[in-house]
Amino acid sequence: MASQVGQVGAAPAADLDVVRANPDVSAGPKARGGRFGDRIATGLLIFFAALWFVPLAWPVATALKPEAETTTIPVEWVASSVNLEAFRSVLSAGSLPRWYLNSALTSLAITAITVLLASLAAFGFSRARFRGRNVLFWVVPAQILIVPLFTQMQAFRMVDTYWGIILPQVASPIAVFIFKQFFDGIPRDLEEAATIDGASRLRIYWQIWMPLARSAIAAVSIFTFVASWNNFLWPFIVITNPDMMTLPVGLSQVQTAYGVRYAQIMASAVLGGLPLLIVFLFFQRQIVQGIAGTGIKG
Repeated sequence: MASQVGQVGAAPAADLDVVRANPDVSAGPKARGGRFGDRIATGLLIFFAALWFVPLAWPVATALKPEAETTTIPVEWVASSVNLEAFRSVLSAGSLPRWYLNSALTSLAITAITVLLASLAAFGFSRARFRGRNVLFWVVPAQILIVPLFTQMQAFRMVDTYWGIILPQVASPIAVFIFKQFFDGIPRDLEEAATIDGASRLRIYWQIWMPLARSAIAAVSIFTFVASWNNFLWPFIVITNPDMMTLPVGLSQVQTAYGVRYAQIMASAVLGGLPLLIVFLFFQRQIVQGIAGTGIKG
């Protein structure tokens, strides 16, 4: 009798082991369908991630090929031998460290000034009521302003200077929009309480709004830095001195000097994009938090 009881008690335990080993056995059709959908979604994400990786891998693979193998048909990803000659040629042909320094200085200055000016403008749009407030959100494309901007830089004697690169790029409508979206979500009770305590608008902006807007500051800073680092058109127009060129402009001059040499062109692209890749790897969490916190949706 005892043995029968033991067998009866052991049966559920054995069934439980089977369920643990095969969780789909206990799941209903709906749960199994959900797991299948998750696998499909994961597979699609992996596929699109690999597809996104191709434009990054192709320049590296081409830059490491001998020049003669860059135009072979059919196309081969792997070269017969790893060749660093394209990188050596690009590095020796121009003032790459100087161009990196110019790009870093101008991009950091543009980022800092843009964050300050855009947040101040957004604070005014978000909290102040004035005539023409909505009309000012209509933006003229920056390319239309290139000729008058260049004329203005000439009049101020800022051609071939850092300020000539920086000042026309600090007015960023998208940065104002991001900050305004964030400021609109802050309860007005905070502002009213600070006003009752005697705080001025500038103090409210600096000591309350800006500390709360860290995610928006991170998003605007990263977007602005990337845009200013990649900007080719305006620095190309306002800079003629090779020692004052930013990295995209300087690398384009190296390519022109060598003609169409695909390995060197790809080596230049890799060297120019490397700092942005590093920025993204280190600050990707801030990018996601900034986008989520400011209400920007795709």
